Amino acid sequence: MTTGRETKKLLALFANDDVPTIPPVWLMRQAGRYLPEYRELREEAGNFLDLCYTPELAEAATLQPIRRFDFDAAILFADILLIPHALGQKLWFETGEGPRLTPIASADTLKREGALEKLSPVFETLQRLAVSLPESVACIGFAGAPWTVATYMVAGRGTRAPARALAREDPDALQSIIDAVGALTIDYLAAQVAAGAEVLQIFESWAEGFDAAGFERWCVRPVAEIIAGLRARGIDVPIIAFPRGADGFYADYACATGCDALGLGSNADRKSLARDVPSGIVLQGNLDPEILCAGGAALEKAVNEIKSDFAGRRYIFNLGHGILPQTPPAHVAQLLDYVQESR
Repeated sequence: MTTGRETKKLLALFANDDVPTIPPVWLMRQAGRYLPEYRELREEAGNFLDLCYTPELAEAATLQPIRRFDFDAAILFADILLIPHALGQKLWFETGEGPRLTPIASADTLKREGALEKLSPVFETLQRLAVSLPESVACIGFAGAPWTVATYMVAGRGTRAPARALAREDPDALQSIIDAVGALTIDYLAAQVAAGAEVLQIFESWAEGFDAAGFERWCVRPVAEIIAGLRARGIDVPIIAFPRGADGFYADYACATGCDALGLGSNADRKSLARDVPSGIVLQGNLDPEILCAGGAALEKAVNEIKSDFAGRRYIFNLGHGILPQTPPAHVAQLLDYVQESR
C-alpha cells in the first residue's frame, strides 16, 4: 500500500539516493503579492499580522499557489518575525515599507513565558493544511535563523548595521537575543512538526559580509544548535538551511549545521558547490528572481543551466530568494514547464 508520504516527490528526494529525472520544485514566497488572489485576501484580512494569525486565512494563502500551479510543496504562510512578536516585542507592518519593531539592545525586555502559546494559530493553520493539501504536495514549515531575526529585533526594521554594531560593542547582549530566539525556535519548529509540517526550512536572509569567525558564531552555531535540539527530541523530518549570501562558506555551513539540504542564493557558484558539498546533502536554489520576473528565453536558458550544473545531484528547484511582487504569474507557469521538461 502506498502512503501519502511515499507519493510526495519532495519527501522521496530525502528518502533515498536516487536522482530524479525531474527535480521537485517549490518557490520561496510562492504565496504572495504577485498573485491577484493573494492581494484580495490581504485586503480581506485588513493587515498582515491578522492574515498570519487567522488560521483559515493563512491556510487559504498557503493553498493559493498550489491551486494555480503544479508545485511539489506548499510552504506555511507565516512570517519570521512572529518569534519576536511572541516574545513580547511590538511588531507592525508599514504599507509599502515592510515590518517595524520597537528596537531592543538585549534580551532583558523579552517575555519568554507563554511565548509558544501565542503562536498557536500557526499550529492550527498547519493542522488545517494536513487535511486540505493535495496528497502529492509536501508541507513545509519554517522559521528565521536567530541572526537574521535578531537583526530586525535590534534595528527595528530590515537592516543589519545596528546588529553588527552591537556584535562589536556588546557581543554578550547580542548573544542573549540570539539565545532567546534560538530556544523559542526549537519549540516552535517542534510544534510545527507535531501539527503536520513534513519538512522544515530555516531562513538566514542576512548571511553575507562576515569573516570566518563572525560567520561561525552568529550564523553557523545558532542554526546547528536548533537542528541538534530538534534531533534530540526525535524529530527526523528533513531540514533545509538557507544561508543567503554565504559565498565562500556554503559547503562548511552545510556540514557544520547538520542540515539535510542547503539552500543557495542567486550568486552561489553552482558547479563548485555541486562538487564540494557532500552528496548526502540535497542542494536547493538558486535561480535569480529577476530572471523569473523577466521570463522568456532568458528564463529558459537559466533553468537549463541550473539543470546542467546540478546533473547527477539530488536538488530542489527553487529561487535564490523570494518571488518579486511584480513577477507575472504566467512566468511562474512558464518556469514550471521548463523545469518539468526532461531534457
